[in-house]
Amino acid sequence: MKVTDLKPEIVWKHFHEVTQVPRPSKKEGKIIAYLESFAKQHNLAYKKDEAGNILISKPATPGMESRQTVVLQSHMDMVCEKNNATQHDFDNDPIETIVEGDWLRANGTTLGADNGIGIAAELAVLASDDIEHGPIECLFTVDEETGLTGAKALQEGFMTGSILLNLDSEDEGQIFIGCAGGKDTQATFHYTPEPAPADLQYFRIDVKGLNGGHSGGEIHKGLGNANKILVRFLYILKKEHPFVLASIDGGNLRNAIAREAHAVIGIRPDDREPVRILLNHFAADIENELKHVDKSVCLSMESTDRPDTVIDGTTAERLIYALHACPHGVLGMSHDIEGLVETSTNLASVKMKPGNTILVGTSQRSSIESCKDAAANQVASTFLLAGAEVAHGDGYPGWAPNPDSAILKVAEETYKQLFAKEPEIKAIHAGLECGLFLEKYPHLDMISFGPTLRDVHSPNERIEIPTVARWWTHLLELLKHIPEK
Repeated sequence: MKVTDLKPEIVWKHFHEVTQVPRPSKKEGKIIAYLESFAKQHNLAYKKDEAGNILISKPATPGMESRQTVVLQSHMDMVCEKNNATQHDFDNDPIETIVEGDWLRANGTTLGADNGIGIAAELAVLASDDIEHGPIECLFTVDEETGLTGAKALQEGFMTGSILLNLDSEDEGQIFIGCAGGKDTQATFHYTPEPAPADLQYFRIDVKGLNGGHSGGEIHKGLGNANKILVRFLYILKKEHPFVLASIDGGNLRNAIAREAHAVIGIRPDDREPVRILLNHFAADIENELKHVDKSVCLSMESTDRPDTVIDGTTAERLIYALHACPHGVLGMSHDIEGLVETSTNLASVKMKPGNTILVGTSQRSSIESCKDAAANQVASTFLLAGAEVAHGDGYPGWAPNPDSAILKVAEETYKQLFAKEPEIKAIHAGLECGLFLEKYPHLDMISFGPTLRDVHSPNERIEIPTVARWWTHLLELLKHIPEK
């Protein structure tokens, strides 16, 4: 079965078209051109701001002109992650989709349903001539995944709606009314390259097979972080056998839990077997720790050529100690909403860069602004003690829940009428653009809802097909019942 055979056809048709358009974060030119072409093709008014955000407007259907203007909102960009064995150029290649039972996934890459399915729903509303709705504005923002720069750049007056429906949530039957704020913390180590000793043997240590996942929505699951696992082994190894560190690399994006990491080390020839045994014992411990969440975790040790240089011993030691000490995971649970992660941090990436530098990327989230800053400062302190330079990003605000929201009450009632059950009303630990919208448009009444997605920000990303139909049905019913102006 092909994705275009799925129901509702109008949504899946547009989702397929979106998957054919490359749209990495900060490289949204092709999807912007696609949206502009779409608006022209359907004779719809549109505008684009300096950041690249697109707003396409559609008048009310007959008899609905007196309803409040609704903004439907999704982000254009997608997280671009792939398995090591997958050949895929995210700048140019379309996403290859696979239907497996009730799920749709991609072939070895992220699917981009985050937030491609939201884009598809907006396009379906815009293209349709048989959907009842009041005045509609469809907002498509750029660069949500790597900094929310599109939402940050949005200017007052760009949109006119008083209600905003964010289509970027990942659990059908749940309506979100709040989210965490976030902040990035980056540490920079400067090292001196030294000639690689010729009397050592060199090996590449790999950590692979982890699921990875969203550093907000899935941080509570205790998923393995490849950076932390790799450094745990290097710390143990340092206590048992001397080695030199030639290179280290792990993770990619600030909002994804690291799935893979590796390091190249040099050890004495006589230590080869003891080190291999040490790694095997450590791997068994990791497999036992993660048996319920990351069953395919794999640690390996393979011979490799002697590199030209290694990292000087002092910097290597400080780097290993700092990465080992750096917190990762849940730091605190909410006292206001049961089961909600309040504060967390993600050790996202370790990258060697030109100029003899090593960059460590981390991100912190919290629904409480002071706790977000405290978490960022805790991470910063770890690396400052190790002699690294530390810088913080601008961050973004959280979205404070409003349980008295008028559109929330409409969404609850329509869901109950459609499906004879109550939706769950929740806040989410992941970051949404809603908090930034409120800074420029404080009058907005907002909710966020979507179909069920799993393992977003990883090549295991998938969307549950039947939930799309239910979500779409709810969206259409909600549009019919938007309050009067």
